[in-house]
Amino acid sequence: MKRLLSTLLLSATSLSAAAADNQCFAGKYDAYIDASLGWYEDLAQLTTDSYPELADVSQWFLEGRKNHFELNRAAVHYYLDNDASKVATSQPVEAWLKLEQHDIKVLASRSDELGKIAKTTFDDRQSKPHEKNYELRSAFAELLSHPKQIDTALNRYNNAIAKLEKIECK
Repeated sequence: MKRLLSTLLLSATSLSAAAADNQCFAGKYDAYIDASLGWYEDLAQLTTDSYPELADVSQWFLEGRKNHFELNRAAVHYYLDNDASKVATSQPVEAWLKLEQHDIKVLASRSDELGKIAKTTFDDRQSKPHEKNYELRSAFAELLSHPKQIDTALNRYNNAIAKLEKIECK
């Protein structure tokens, strides 16, 4: 009886520690997603401010980035709880998850929330690029070649990344 009780207590402690670790990893990944989305929001806004004629394509681009990052967020949360081997938490946070197009297609066939999010991203990747996509990429290149123009946004992103890198999960 004592052995059974000890085994149950150890199992409960292990499960509780694993759940706490997963919660920590999920929070750290969420911080990465939020920092990345903030960077792309800033980039889209800077582009729109400098090139008002690209406002529509900037929003299109931003929606695609949001769909991509929200899929990654949902996938990391799912895999941490269901198949932690798919999340490389020993790597830098931006390399934790590698979803190839095939993986997204498989996820998109699911009927749960993760499947819906994956389907949106899969459909984005299969859709025809915006007619002003090339002009947008050229505007990005122009903005990124002038560091002073992006300094505030880049510092905000770098500070958020530095802060999340200090989070230590077991």
